[in-house]
Amino acid sequence: MLRVVGVVIVLVIFVYALVDVIRTDGHQTRGISKPAWIIVMIVLPLLGAVLWFIFGRPYNKPTAKPVRRQPTAPDDDPEFLRNLETRRRKQAEDDRLKKLKADLEAKERDPGEKPAEGSGDAKRTEPDPHDTDELK
Repeated sequence: MLRVVGVVIVLVIFVYALVDVIRTDGHQTRGISKPAWIIVMIVLPLLGAVLWFIFGRPYNKPTAKPVRRQPTAPDDDPEFLRNLETRRRKQAEDDRLKKLKADLEAKERDPGEKPAEGSGDAKRTEPDPHDTDELK
């Protein structure tokens, strides 16, 4: 059982090192050329892997930059900016509607303005026969 575990560990190290050699850019390998490292890995699996990790890997292997899920500032977030513009438009429309409503109410309250025909507040030129102002 111990032999099987040892073989599996050697195989995992060999495969990892071989894949690492293959994925590394040829100009970044140290010591010998990339094809020579592949040959060393195949001929001497465990020793080749150890030599690759010690002498062959590039010092400054480019690493993937972490992807930010959230922008650092609100003005960098396109969703925030889109929502901000939507809120501005909605606020402007609400302000416009409030102003129109206020103008309409002011016209209804202003006695000098003629209300639209058909409204009950129209001033009549002839006396109302049912006028009860005199009785008060």
